[in-house]
Amino acid sequence: MMPNFTDLTGLASVAVVGAAAVALLPGIRRFTLYRLAMLQGAVFVLMLIPFSGMPLAAYVRGATGDLSITALVLLWITLLRPWCNCGVNDASRHALLILVALAALALYPMALGAGAFDPYRLGYGDPLFVSALLLAALAAWLRKLTLIALCIAFAALAWAAGWYESGNLWDYLIDPFVTIYALAAVMIRAVRAPSKPASRE
Repeated sequence: MMPNFTDLTGLASVAVVGAAAVALLPGIRRFTLYRLAMLQGAVFVLMLIPFSGMPLAAYVRGATGDLSITALVLLWITLLRPWCNCGVNDASRHALLILVALAALALYPMALGAGAFDPYRLGYGDPLFVSALLLAALAAWLRKLTLIALCIAFAALAWAAGWYESGNLWDYLIDPFVTIYALAAVMIRAVRAPSKPASRE
């Protein structure tokens, strides 16, 4: 039985994570671009080869679920940066990570019952929520925070097309893994920032 489109993209996204993780290996910076691409390509293919009836990516996906569109955008930027100079400016990336962290801090505790209001319900097509997101994307674009605008736009398009099994827009915008990454990155930057002026003296 052939996997459906949702399963294929879900498996591919997990394989992309494996390929991107190669860049974190010790000593990987000594590799040429060609060798790095070969290694990442091999990991990508290996993740999709069936073992005991299912590819390794399927086992990982079964434990983690599908990644958000935001996570996929960040992963693809990481993979393509060495090849096409497609990296985004630091201000745009940091603004996106702050937005993800704030959204997660507002969403997850409330969704788990920390308050009377559950913002997760807004993701099921609430017109005001969708309109606010699109306005936020437009504002981000005008302020040249391109990464925020692209992530919101891609997430909204994927949600409208029914890309994932979930019908909730929140699941296209953020996930626990990109949340952990965003929180860690924001906190590390906040800790390091005060030390910069002192180091110049």
